[in-house]
Amino acid sequence: MCKVSRRDMLVGGAALLGMAATDSESVVKPAKANPREVGKVETLATDVYFHEGNIVLTHCNNGWIVFEDYVLVIDANFPSGAEIIIPKIRAITNKPIRFAFDTHHHGDHAYANQLWVEQGATPLAHIGVLDDMKKYETGLFGNAPGRWEETAKQRKDLTNTKLKPPSLLFPKELIFDDGKHRVELMHLGVAHTNGDAVAWLPKEKILFTGDVCVNGPYNYTGDGHVEKWIATLDAAKKLGAKTICPGHGMFATESLLNDQQAFFASLREAVGKLVNGKKSAQQIKDSVGQISDQLKANRQIARYVSNGTLAEQVEKVFNEMTGESFPASQKTSRLDRDLHAHSHGLTLLG
Repeated sequence: MCKVSRRDMLVGGAALLGMAATDSESVVKPAKANPREVGKVETLATDVYFHEGNIVLTHCNNGWIVFEDYVLVIDANFPSGAEIIIPKIRAITNKPIRFAFDTHHHGDHAYANQLWVEQGATPLAHIGVLDDMKKYETGLFGNAPGRWEETAKQRKDLTNTKLKPPSLLFPKELIFDDGKHRVELMHLGVAHTNGDAVAWLPKEKILFTGDVCVNGPYNYTGDGHVEKWIATLDAAKKLGAKTICPGHGMFATESLLNDQQAFFASLREAVGKLVNGKKSAQQIKDSVGQISDQLKANRQIARYVSNGTLAEQVEKVFNEMTGESFPASQKTSRLDRDLHAHSHGLTLLG
């Protein structure tokens, strides 16, 4: 497992974004795939908005749909991210924010639930999100402190808030339809986590994927399953979306799903060849650099390759195929969280 320093995470995120735009803007203009402008509200369709979060600030992407009587927000974000999004929504509409949809349980997508509750919203998610929280957020459920407590040691924006699990849960799908807009929340299968769900707008053919699909080197595989992830992306492709709004990185056309899937398929193929060649765990661990060069040579997927996290991804695939781990890969809880942050191009805020 590659050890990641906080400096590495910050430098990596900054390099990815260059001069990131400030998050103080609330200008609404017709959506354009280029030029990229982090922190700008993009209008994807009538009453449908996308906001690319500043990765250096550890913020995920957000979306929101303005229905006739209320607003549905996609992903709660971290509290500091929600504090940026809320006034941007208010600049567009004074309709009440009634629902905040957590696409999965990770902190950069769910830790601001309390702030949305204070706005009058109900946090909602696939039932697997609550199951994952019970597994990882153990401090909330009467056991030893979990990820929230560990993250709160590093993030000032968690100081005056608390973890609020989603209270409205669905097993397979939940539909919002006011006659004008229809949003289908769907669990398509295991991917980035066990509880991933997407938001599908069939009329506009827009898909908000959470971290089932990202656009860049932001894949964290520690809580997911790569082989099942590929199958879940197949299910997403069958929806026929024309615009893909990923959990991290800029929005794109439907080809983004193909790119994300191709990265994982190529990763599994590369590791599989070594496994089938009877290479040892140590030999495969030592081949990470070779695998990196091989994947980077493919222009379709090169942007998904991160030297900081590829070793973790290779080990994950190796473990799925063999049940084994790399030698000397005992991981602490802190390192796990650093790897998750780094794989999103993030830095933990002190």
